Amino acid sequence: MSWDERFSERYDEWSAHMTEDVAFYVELARATDRPLVELAVGNGRVAIPVAKATGRAVVGIDSSPAMLEQARVGAAAAGVTLELHEGDMRELALDEPAGLVYCPFRALLHLPTWGDRRRTFERVAASLRPDGRFAWNAFVYDYRVAALHDGKHQDAPVPHTVHHAMGENRIDIVGDDGAQSSLWWATKNEWLGLIDVAGFEVEALYGGFAGELFTDDSPEYVFVVRRSG
Repeated sequence: MSWDERFSERYDEWSAHMTEDVAFYVELARATDRPLVELAVGNGRVAIPVAKATGRAVVGIDSSPAMLEQARVGAAAAGVTLELHEGDMRELALDEPAGLVYCPFRALLHLPTWGDRRRTFERVAASLRPDGRFAWNAFVYDYRVAALHDGKHQDAPVPHTVHHAMGENRIDIVGDDGAQSSLWWATKNEWLGLIDVAGFEVEALYGGFAGELFTDDSPEYVFVVRRSG
């Protein structure tokens, strides 16, 4: 996975624009029995509101010690319980099958290969109860946005430059402080292929967090799938 710990120092600024997803994942959690599991839990931006809204603990998995420490501090301040574990989502293993596993803020795009994502999807499927749900969101790659921003310095939300490696399906985000993180985009058909091989069934594909119909112009994939069988 691609993550530079220096991004954790200003993560609140990087993620400040992403607010619509919280209510979406909260509602999924409210409709699901525990355990609730968040992959790439980060600083608890979503997990803390989920725990507060449901009155239940959220199991949080992340590979970043710095982000997990922020989540611990935030959970304590909010008076909620997060069961936090440092780990790799590709190696997900739970003590008991989950009712819901979710992965917000496009974090699955930090996995560089289709094989890495397949391994993650298969581990999620093995970790869910029968009929358990898996939910995530990821941006739809837009060549017009890529052409507009490629190689250009941006001051917001944190000073950085974005580089697109077209042949590798990769986006490199390079902070002015030298921190670098990469994302590998995926098409709708790639997501559907992962869903199929892992034994999931699509419950919903939205174009946004308000349940918008997914269309050719949708900027975001918002998937909810169920373990079949």
